Amino acid sequence: MPKARSSIITIAKYTLMDQVRQKSFIIMFVMCALFLLLVRNCSQGGFMVNGQTLDNEAVVRVVLKAVFHINAAGTMFLAALFSMRVFKRDRDEGMQSCILSKPITRWQYVAGKILGLLVLSVAFMFILHSIVFIMFSVNLKVVMPEYLIASLLCSFNLLFVVVAVLLFSLLMPDIIAFLCVTGIGIVSFVADGIAAVSRSPMGQAMMQQSDSTSDLSLWKVIYYLWPKLSGIQQAASSMFSREGFQGFLSIYPFINILIYSLILGALLFWRFRHEDII
Repeated sequence: MPKARSSIITIAKYTLMDQVRQKSFIIMFVMCALFLLLVRNCSQGGFMVNGQTLDNEAVVRVVLKAVFHINAAGTMFLAALFSMRVFKRDRDEGMQSCILSKPITRWQYVAGKILGLLVLSVAFMFILHSIVFIMFSVNLKVVMPEYLIASLLCSFNLLFVVVAVLLFSLLMPDIIAFLCVTGIGIVSFVADGIAAVSRSPMGQAMMQQSDSTSDLSLWKVIYYLWPKLSGIQQAASSMFSREGFQGFLSIYPFINILIYSLILGALLFWRFRHEDII
């Protein structure tokens, strides 16, 4: 086990460094950091609603929540980009056969790739969230450590994205694997938006007028079984946005994504075990 752990950590380290050296990674990070600097003007206060000036804490919670969701969703998108060509690049460059010719098993190789990509994605997201946290804390004198805890909770989403893209890239072209996982995320966010509208008074009235109860039941089954990527972000952001803890509804997205990640991870290890190494 110590040797296996050492091999996994070594592969993870080289995977992380290989991605960081890519020019595309540096460009993406700089662009994201510049975007965050553009929203610093929102931390100056002066917002008015119904003729009343909002206090700094109210302003910062609204802006922080918006930027939080943008950063988390954007990092999932980038994690999919980082992951989609990992196996193909190693195979084309001969790195895959070189690594597996050593006393390293296939599951160690895959585990190292997952760990390296996950650490890179989590660090990328946490740094962006930390920039926002520091910026708003200095300008508004409002410190909310819950913001950084919420950022770490979104790591569940990044684990799902990395594992799913790696698995799909073994079954289909890289770009199709990327688009499939991106589509899963988009459907998750759209479904949560529709669910939020259906819980509103107007949505409840429309549902009562509808006679298609079977369709509604099927919709609910699909909604709760679909990967809850948006649900994790909503549950995480509730830590600092005064939405409050909603019991099982706040915990279920984490259980949902963890189960999906374990299933897809098991399929990934099984599929790569039967992969031809050139």
